[in-house]
Amino acid sequence: MTTAQGQDLPYDVFSKACPSRGTLEHVTGRWGALTLGALYEGSFRFNELRRRVDGVSEKMLSQTLHALERDGLVRREAQPTNPPRVDYELTPLGREVAERLLALIRCVEGRMDDVLDARRGYDEARAARTPLTD
Repeated sequence: MTTAQGQDLPYDVFSKACPSRGTLEHVTGRWGALTLGALYEGSFRFNELRRRVDGVSEKMLSQTLHALERDGLVRREAQPTNPPRVDYELTPLGREVAERLLALIRCVEGRMDDVLDARRGYDEARAARTPLTD
């Protein structure tokens, strides 16, 4: 990041003015993470990707793909066919980011029994503290 005085500063995602914060939001938001994870499996057409990322609306997937493409993580390739065919795939940078996201996803999936136990314990403790009212 370059200041108004021309000094080079390291990027700092904790600074609200840093452009890395927006990219982090695109990558770690629900649809961004799932889209990147799905695209790690290979190239997808829009509707194939929408089916793979269960629950995403057309509008949200479109917005997500635009943001990820702008950040250089996704490549959109339009084929000159009739009807037009558009494929989405990860760029090399997108593959690197997706690999790291998938490690986190696998960690979460692998520890879900612990998470569910923690949730039950939390909910039981909250229920014990909260007075019941009719």
